[in-house]
Amino acid sequence: MPSNDARILLSAAIPAAAAGAIATVISGVVAGGEGAIGAVLGTALVILFMGIGMVVLQKTAKSLPHLFQAMGLLLYTAQLLLLFVVMALLKNTTWFDFKAFAFTLLGVTIIWIAAQARAYMKAKILYVDPKNSGSSS
Repeated sequence: MPSNDARILLSAAIPAAAAGAIATVISGVVAGGEGAIGAVLGTALVILFMGIGMVVLQKTAKSLPHLFQAMGLLLYTAQLLLLFVVMALLKNTTWFDFKAFAFTLLGVTIIWIAAQARAYMKAKILYVDPKNSGSSS
């Protein structure tokens, strides 16, 4: 993974993990051990889904750059739908607090997307290849 990609991944994962840790503490205080388990599970799912998605998107950008924007839109839509499916499947579980899980999932997802957008805006990524920018005449 190139250094820009790794830097952007870390710039999104660290704030998401910090938000998940805060949510775990709050859920543990409000809902006890089951709330903390739900918050940890929600944080782990978001970091896993979003991290894998970012790696897939970067590999697509390298091999099929003309599909990058469409792939990004498709990927984010698929990630959010997959998170909703996981929530629907775990709705009636009894081994963790579902509300803590759901609110943590929502909060950490928003933090991840905001941190990733900020990282892309601050990254100094060339959008013109300097080797090919010479005149062809």
